[in-house]
Amino acid sequence: MEQKRYRPRLEILQGTLDMLILQTLQWGPQHGYAIGQTIRTESAESLKIETGSLYPALHRLEKQGWVKSDWGMTDQNQRAKFYKLTPKGKKQLLQERDRWSQLVSAIGTILNPKRTRS
Repeated sequence: MEQKRYRPRLEILQGTLDMLILQTLQWGPQHGYAIGQTIRTESAESLKIETGSLYPALHRLEKQGWVKSDWGMTDQNQRAKFYKLTPKGKKQLLQERDRWSQLVSAIGTILNPKRTRS
């Protein structure tokens, strides 16, 4: 029997939750619980979004006009709010991804300098 490899839970950096939600919704409309599960699954169980963070973020994104919600039925036949990325949200996601790439590159440069300091 294959043993599961332990993966520590990672803290999400401030400001990245919105980007993760927008990215998840780029793959199609989902209800809140499914968004959290998708992030958890796609991160190989390393990221877990708590309900107390997820739903306020979804409401904030909706208020910004980046997502839109409609009531629908889940696969388990339960009524739930489904969130969908708007054109404004797609534009925001592109900006966030660009900012993220720049940040990762800048941090990588510092962590892996080409020269040694004296």
